[in-house]
Amino acid sequence: MIGSFLAAVIQANEEIAKKLESVYDSDYFEKGSVGAGGDISSGLDLLAEAIFVKHLGAFGRIESEESGAIGEGDSVIIIDPIDGSSNALSLFPYFGTSVARIGPDGILNAAMVCNLASREIFFKEVGRPVLQGRLFASDYHPPRIAPKAEIGLFEKAYAHPEIVLKLDRMGMKFRAPGAVALSLAYARTVSYLLYVGSYRIYDFAAGLALCEDLEVIVEEDYVIVSKDKETAKKLEQLVKESLNQAIVEKTK
Repeated sequence: MIGSFLAAVIQANEEIAKKLESVYDSDYFEKGSVGAGGDISSGLDLLAEAIFVKHLGAFGRIESEESGAIGEGDSVIIIDPIDGSSNALSLFPYFGTSVARIGPDGILNAAMVCNLASREIFFKEVGRPVLQGRLFASDYHPPRIAPKAEIGLFEKAYAHPEIVLKLDRMGMKFRAPGAVALSLAYARTVSYLLYVGSYRIYDFAAGLALCEDLEVIVEEDYVIVSKDKETAKKLEQLVKESLNQAIVEKTK
């Protein structure tokens, strides 16, 4: 049994999924203005945002990556209407949504990440374990774990060729799928999740909430998640060395 807020989040995701299940409307691909998160919003982003506002507006003030603050209320609901927008607009099946709710006490009390391509959902309520399921179904189970995962996920790898080279030399294979919240949701099925660079709350609020039982390192310039503490520390050392080296190179 899940609470009314997460039930509403599921309903919103199901409505978005139904909109996308046949053919993308040409308006989805149209680009508009720069959103609150700093990226240019597409018609698809704004469609998903409108659906979330319809379903979640009664639960608190919404902070959206596209339009910023919407509505009012004691709770704050942080949404990324489409996580991995570029993937979605390229018809690459790794994109979804992320939603997190922060109560009047400042505590994050509910979070959900949905993969719209596979229709998998990952969610958590305060005081309860993470669960996994699917849209249009009511069977939920603990998230799947790959104990001997052979790859990690390195989001924003394109901006850090020096780290890519070091990972290759260490034999730490990775993929860079391009949807941060989704990658955090799948952290149990990979060896590690690495993100290097500045980041926004829209991308990380829900995803990090799903990782609280894993090894999580969050610093100003990077985020590391792993099932294994030794792997997390090894990655942190690698990233620190690379970032320090980059600073030295700039000062020469």
